[in-house]
Amino acid sequence: MLRYVDDTSAAIWVETRDHTTVTVTCGRSTASARTFAVHGHHYALVELDGLTPGSSEPYTVDIEGAMVWPDPGSDFPAPVISTLEPGRPLSLAFGSCRTSVSHDAKGNDEHGVDALRAWALRVADHVDPTDPDDPDLAPDRLPDLLLFLGDQVYADETTDEMRAFIESRRDIEQPPWTELRDYEEYAHLYALAWSDPANRWLLSTVSTAMIFDDHDIRDDWNTSQAWREEMEATSWWHGRIVAGLGSYWVHQHLGNLSPAERREDELYAKILAHEGHDELDLGEVIDAFAERVDQQPETYRWSYTREFDTQARLVVVDSRAARQLDPERRALLDDDEAAWLDEQLRGDVDHLLIGTSLPFLLARGLHHLEAFSEALTEGTWGDRGARFGEKMRTLVDLEHWGAFQASFQAVARQAMEVAAGERGTAPSTVTFLSGDVHHSYVSEARPARRGRALRSTVLQAVCSPIRNPLSRNMRFATAVLSYGVAGPLGRLVSKSAKVPDPPLHWRYAEGPWFDNNLACLQLAGPSLRMWWVTGTVEDDHERPRLAKVATYELDEQGKPPPHENAGQKLRRRLRRR
Repeated sequence: MLRYVDDTSAAIWVETRDHTTVTVTCGRSTASARTFAVHGHHYALVELDGLTPGSSEPYTVDIEGAMVWPDPGSDFPAPVISTLEPGRPLSLAFGSCRTSVSHDAKGNDEHGVDALRAWALRVADHVDPTDPDDPDLAPDRLPDLLLFLGDQVYADETTDEMRAFIESRRDIEQPPWTELRDYEEYAHLYALAWSDPANRWLLSTVSTAMIFDDHDIRDDWNTSQAWREEMEATSWWHGRIVAGLGSYWVHQHLGNLSPAERREDELYAKILAHEGHDELDLGEVIDAFAERVDQQPETYRWSYTREFDTQARLVVVDSRAARQLDPERRALLDDDEAAWLDEQLRGDVDHLLIGTSLPFLLARGLHHLEAFSEALTEGTWGDRGARFGEKMRTLVDLEHWGAFQASFQAVARQAMEVAAGERGTAPSTVTFLSGDVHHSYVSEARPARRGRALRSTVLQAVCSPIRNPLSRNMRFATAVLSYGVAGPLGRLVSKSAKVPDPPLHWRYAEGPWFDNNLACLQLAGPSLRMWWVTGTVEDDHERPRLAKVATYELDEQGKPPPHENAGQKLRRRLRRR
């Protein structure tokens, strides 16, 4: 997998069958790394340097002198490393929520077409575009980054193939049943997620950045103190959280870091310091690390920042592990994490991008419902109301930013300060990129009160799912809470529980839609353009076609298009269908 890439360096993550030395060659640059072991699995991170800015060159992976990648039998193009180039318009793709099932009729009927795979086939030129005149479906170059915003693996909702593996190891009638138990099962789940030939090729040739969400560990992970106490009382939770966080560091987080950040990382420092020809076994060390950071999240940061010269700053936020769940000090981000985010939210770039798996701006009806549930659980309507509120927020997944009002209010104020030019020169946009909710949309925000003029366009862009669509009933419920009177009614309900007014007003500019899809984003000076693509099947489930779902763009001054009224928007949607 091609992970962190900048203008002169690249990191290639490899899992091997045995202890070995891995060598990567790209043009005139060659680098090698020995594997390290974690619970019987072997990994290497090979760091190339001295690459040419703005170049795109094929590379090979060798083990003990034998080339193992690209696969000689593959008909996919050669994998390449494409370095960044200062001043070149930035392009990235993003999305979340992807189950790993077969790509035949059965898998597509149950989970829909994998949008990531359909896109991989298209950019590899294996499938003719649905519309050859649409350049969005036939890009002239690969994106600079593919950002996964959570739920790449589902540790709690396992597929038939994963369940068969679990059953081959243990009794699935015993806890944790068909959910994941240990590192071995996580390693197998990652292999299922990343080993389809088209996706494997894509991940080897497009740089990736990642962050976890709840299903990487378990649905509703860290919803509340009561939820956490319930989990910790089970016989299996300790093994799950240790394996989940440890495997996440190996498979996802390590590749997020820049070369300088990797050198400072406490686990990677042990890999660099290891001497001798024997393989470093990190199993016990990673287990102890994972146990500690679960109980003391302030001792390690999963969040990170990427700078793309003056074009963009991407701030990726851990909105799961860093939560403060004490009912007296409840917050989506603990004090240390909140202070770190406050420091990152600055202007002096064309675009400030904030990656958070949970949408910062939900549909207003959903937002107010979550705020109401938090106030209810905190005792606004007495002990009986508090018990009902706790049950409601766990049952209906009311645990997004709106359910942590102190954190929501703080970050909303910080985002507006950036947009008003109070934290450096105001960027063209302050754009939240998110997933999680299994529907996609774009919202535009403005200050709730007069007096503050924003120089930036404030946006929320959501892409979810890549492959895990909502049921029809859930789509209907989401639509009801997304349109019409749901927002005002929700506000009345939350106001009755004394929830403070949000400092922002927001409304849909596009959406929602419920397709499996992947979002693409292009930046060029002040302008921003986004579009969502999905896979469709005509007669061959193994070779889906790519189709566009929606488009949103700002003009050359970074301003949104004129708003349509409800009738215009409805007519346009009907024409598109």
